[in-house]
Amino acid sequence: MNRTEFIAAVAVILFIAFAAGWFAYWLLHRFTRVSASDLNELDGMARALHDAEEARDEAITYLQQREAELTRQLSQTEAELRAAMEGLREARQEVERLRDRLSEG
Repeated sequence: MNRTEFIAAVAVILFIAFAAGWFAYWLLHRFTRVSASDLNELDGMARALHDAEEARDEAITYLQQREAELTRQLSQTEAELRAAMEGLREARQEVERLRDRLSEG
């Protein structure tokens, strides 16, 4: 193989490599191109996600408020129960004292 044939062979190989690279680039961009409908769908999904996150945040806030309210009601009920139990204890003691007086007299 003389020098001219070698240069021609290298030029052909480089051209084929260039053409294969350009074709691969074209294929890649052809299949990964984002269409307008895809962008609209992505926008819709983003809006739906944002709405869902807002709804979740509102639900969390509501649950926290409801939990605080129920905790407060539970504390009040427990305080009322303690007061009722104390009153019942005092009433029982009073009944016992009255029974003792009646049995003595």
